Amino acid sequence: MGVNVIAPGLATTVQDLGRPGYYHLGIPEGGGMDRFATVIANLLVGNDANAALLEATFMGPELEFTEDASVAVTGGELPPKVNGEERPTWESFPVKAGDRLSFGFLKGGARAYIAISGGIDVPVVLGSRTTYVLGALGGLEGRAIKAGDVLPVGQGANTTGRSLPAHLRRAPANPAELRMLPGIYWHRITDAAGKRFFEDTWKVAPEADRIGYRFRGGAPLEFVEREQPFGAGSDPSNIVDACYPYGSVQVPSGTEPIVLHRDAVSGGGYMMLGVVISADMDLIAQLQPHTPARFQPVTMDEALAARADARTALQRARDHVAG
Repeated sequence: MGVNVIAPGLATTVQDLGRPGYYHLGIPEGGGMDRFATVIANLLVGNDANAALLEATFMGPELEFTEDASVAVTGGELPPKVNGEERPTWESFPVKAGDRLSFGFLKGGARAYIAISGGIDVPVVLGSRTTYVLGALGGLEGRAIKAGDVLPVGQGANTTGRSLPAHLRRAPANPAELRMLPGIYWHRITDAAGKRFFEDTWKVAPEADRIGYRFRGGAPLEFVEREQPFGAGSDPSNIVDACYPYGSVQVPSGTEPIVLHRDAVSGGGYMMLGVVISADMDLIAQLQPHTPARFQPVTMDEALAARADARTALQRARDHVAG
């Protein structure tokens, strides 16, 4: 089975749950930026949780089906339409051979996940079908989809009628609350600067993509004076190159925090204030430019408890979908 791409939407790529195990070689884990939405979209159509699907940003693609299938759209509220008739999000619905799937205007969130029964059957590269555009790796020829492409799709059960109610989903608050574990470079800023960082309300900058989200609007950081180490450059935010964990918060020149996301590089020379906890990274994926956000300090115990809560919430959603 193949699905014809009539229009690609915006930055629409093939994703699954990622490519773990190669970060030390500079290849990020990648995968769907909103992992909860990725998993649930697949389960709604009867796929394995790690099946490949489409991640669309702000604007959805237009697709033509050559065989009957089932489809589910989760994540951002991007209303799907079959032959112009709107269908619900977070619910699997049937499509027939010859049908066209398109999308209305985005009503909330930033990224939608489009699962097709059988999964998108692109080649497995380093254990995953996920697209890493910077490295031209995986997905469909290592790039975003484009008009004229044919997406290969595997054989699926064409499950329809499954849904996930709103109370089992998770969306960012307004302002978004991003819990952050302060890191080993926290000592580079003054106590007053650290206090202001958590008190300020920031806004998502237009530079927000799979590599990272930039935030603006808070007070610049004040750095503790030091003798600059050899190899660290002249900027007070510079360090001798170090590894970047997923979710790390770096502040180049102390002005605009950047939260590194799924496709970020694995190291560099900017100090990191800390790390946004894994439980909140899905929320960042759904933040639109100019959305207000605040960083909230947490301890390691609180971060681990939040991770456990997120896993429990996902399991509840999985159980509901499974019936």
